[in-house]
Amino acid sequence: MRQDYRLLVLDLDGTLTNSKKEISPRNLHSLLQLQQSGVRLVLASGRPTYGIAPLAEQLQMKEHNGYILSYNGGEIIDWSTGELLYKNLLPDDVLPILYQASTHNRQTILTYDNEFVLTENPDDPYVQKEAFLNKMQIRHIGNFLQETPRPLPKCLIVGEPEQLIKTETELSQRLQTQISVYRSEPYFLELVPLGIDKARSLAVLLNKLGIPREEMMAMGDGYNDLSMIKYAGLGVAMNNAQTSVKEAADYIAPSNDEDGVAITIERYFTL
Repeated sequence: MRQDYRLLVLDLDGTLTNSKKEISPRNLHSLLQLQQSGVRLVLASGRPTYGIAPLAEQLQMKEHNGYILSYNGGEIIDWSTGELLYKNLLPDDVLPILYQASTHNRQTILTYDNEFVLTENPDDPYVQKEAFLNKMQIRHIGNFLQETPRPLPKCLIVGEPEQLIKTETELSQRLQTQISVYRSEPYFLELVPLGIDKARSLAVLLNKLGIPREEMMAMGDGYNDLSMIKYAGLGVAMNNAQTSVKEAADYIAPSNDEDGVAITIERYFTL
């Protein structure tokens, strides 16, 4: 099939990586070949930049002029140069409200600083899960509000899924005109700048690159991938995706444990 797409955007967890959080050999081979043919890669994830970097290195994106879209679109980095092309940050005045909600509901709030996850509760199992997922170290801080760098691109409140419902409802209502509040996992409550959205950030990147959205393919599996799947010239949902994501897609790929990325590349690109 004729190759029309100049940019391939990939979500990470549930899309690029399998259930072991690894890039399969077949996916890796296809993505390296694709970049050698001139197609650029964008890794688009809710993860912090440091948590995406090992995958970008494995994919040799520095050598092939790739981009990282981290914090669900809060930052865009030209991975070949390290240049920060775009950023959107939390307003400082919401941080005490987020902290109060987490402590009042006996949950843990965390944020990031380069290779570190910063938190007052390093032994929290959900904090440890976030650090493991991103291959980051946990740094214990005594006072979240005093010791975190400002401004912040994102905070995360973690806890038991049923208990997080109360916090999500409370913060969504109180801060609806100031930040975006949503769950990326049942136990992860994302707290990001208002309007953070993968499609909006990709529009910024496409404008900088002079590439029309019709020449972009986007692949994902979660609710936070829905906007970019609708926005892309070709939107691809994994077979393991949420039902609404699959309904919005132009093509449904095999699952992330069945080399769905590689199979899609083989279907739509000439390598």
